[in-house]
Amino acid sequence: MSIVLLVIGLVFLIVGGDLLLKAAVSISLKLNIPKIVIGMTVVSFATSAPELIVSVQSALRGAPDLALGNVVGSNIANLGLVLGITVILSPILVTKNFYRFDWPIMMTASLLFFGFIFDGVLVFWEGAMMLLLLLFTILYLIKFQEKAVEEEPHEVGAPYSVFKTMVYLVIGSLGLAFGSQWLIDGAVSLSLQLGVSERVIGVTMVSAGTSIPELVASVMAVLRKEKAISIGNLVGSNLFNILAVLGISSMVIPIEVMDRTLLNFDIYVMLFISFLILPLVFIPNGLRLGWRDGILLLAIYIGYIYDSI
Repeated sequence: MSIVLLVIGLVFLIVGGDLLLKAAVSISLKLNIPKIVIGMTVVSFATSAPELIVSVQSALRGAPDLALGNVVGSNIANLGLVLGITVILSPILVTKNFYRFDWPIMMTASLLFFGFIFDGVLVFWEGAMMLLLLLFTILYLIKFQEKAVEEEPHEVGAPYSVFKTMVYLVIGSLGLAFGSQWLIDGAVSLSLQLGVSERVIGVTMVSAGTSIPELVASVMAVLRKEKAISIGNLVGSNLFNILAVLGISSMVIPIEVMDRTLLNFDIYVMLFISFLILPLVFIPNGLRLGWRDGILLLAIYIGYIYDSI
């Protein structure tokens, strides 16, 4: 039964990622909005839905370390695992807008979260402030954001009808959500049977599982030469994970750190790998992320998982 669920989940993820990408490109063409904005909003929100569901449910059932570990581990996985694999497959060329706004806002959210959680608890007003920052970020993106990734020339085609776009968007999002959830359920169940702690489950299996939609969407985007959507999805997902997932969770119920390893180690890895993206963009060839960067990011992620286990 587990193998059947695994296969069905994989099919749902692939089909869902493909449909979501098609909907995102159609929305970008219809509204004449830069594709990275669509990646940072529509696509990232859809691919981050599993994190939101897992974290809110974890907070409500009294498992705060699973909620926090899920977000911190997911952000590490998005940059180490997903971005690493993505740029190994194909280099991504960025513009000055990436390091002038996209990267700084991701780091701002990460540092804000670090400041709020440093005392060991996230409370209602801190969650409200994070949601407010997310709202301002979205409004800025829609109004002012310009191209942040150099796209390869390719045939785009005409946008779909509004109805078809919405159908693709809904079905694609549901496919990613259900596909990843089936995978997560099996992994978490197995880990609990082996006596693994909630924090380890959160920062490894659950976070990697909830990052699978980002991985599928980003790889699909690269294969279809829509790299702006790929990197926008990852930056936007990290923003959404912190500002919306933890923001909403802490407004529902205060989230208290139970396992201090999250504060003493995990969150520093998240901050380090988030910061690392900027120098990697400039070194060695300037304004690009290539396969060497991908190998380094993937190695950091593998080392982090090994150390966590």
